[in-house]
Amino acid sequence: MRYVSFRRPDGNPSFGRVDGDTIVELATEATSSLKAALADGSLSTLADGPTYAAADVVALPVIPDPAKILCVGLNYAEHVKETGREQKEHPAIFVRYADSLIAHGQPMVKPAVTTRFDYEGELAVVIGKPCHKVVAADAWSYIAGYAPFNDGTARDWQRHNIQFTPGKTFPGTGGFGPALVTPDEIADLSALRVQTRLNGELVQDQAIGDMIWDIPTVIEYVSAFTPLAPGDVIATGTPGGVGDKRTPPLYMHAGDTVEISIGAIGTLTNRIIDEQ
Repeated sequence: MRYVSFRRPDGNPSFGRVDGDTIVELATEATSSLKAALADGSLSTLADGPTYAAADVVALPVIPDPAKILCVGLNYAEHVKETGREQKEHPAIFVRYADSLIAHGQPMVKPAVTTRFDYEGELAVVIGKPCHKVVAADAWSYIAGYAPFNDGTARDWQRHNIQFTPGKTFPGTGGFGPALVTPDEIADLSALRVQTRLNGELVQDQAIGDMIWDIPTVIEYVSAFTPLAPGDVIATGTPGGVGDKRTPPLYMHAGDTVEISIGAIGTLTNRIIDEQ
């Protein structure tokens, strides 16, 4: 299944199931959001409501208000190599805030204070059940689904000090969508490729199976230090090819279009605008 969060034509937020070019609303008074449906376990049993043409609704981030957005840094060897860093024994983890997220098709905002606004195509994992101190062998059962993610980064702010967070969570810089794709839709996740295109040019292209720390290992590690809840998001890291490490550097500017494609999971597309 593919689930989306959206604003109805009347402006109210809702969620539903994708059915071709239409969206079947699933929200109820008791379960008004996709996160709530994951939390109460009702997602697969909710009755169909009104149907909308996809063109008649406004997309929202897959989970508009995750309590936690945890991001994995340096999770592909090619990216570690291009940064000149040493591979560590444990994953690098940083956080984003919910107000940094934007939906598929919505403008991605280049912060006014940066001249080095970079793309990072990633696979996002959405947690489906409460998850704490999980062992890797059990981790798959806690996953609700997947979506493309663009960890838009102000590189200069990222490097003001040793912490990544200031460059990683400006409002409107984190693309997340278009849909939550359930695991049963994906035959071989490891074979899918994370591909980023900037103005149509392929700039990142690597298989998910090339991660240094695979998804179960990441969930085990993260859930060891913080409980995860339904709707929480883990962005699993970007491949090599980031703009900041190219010669000459390749940054995003107003008017550009960036696409993150992950095979059957779908394509996230955002145009870049300047912060007003």
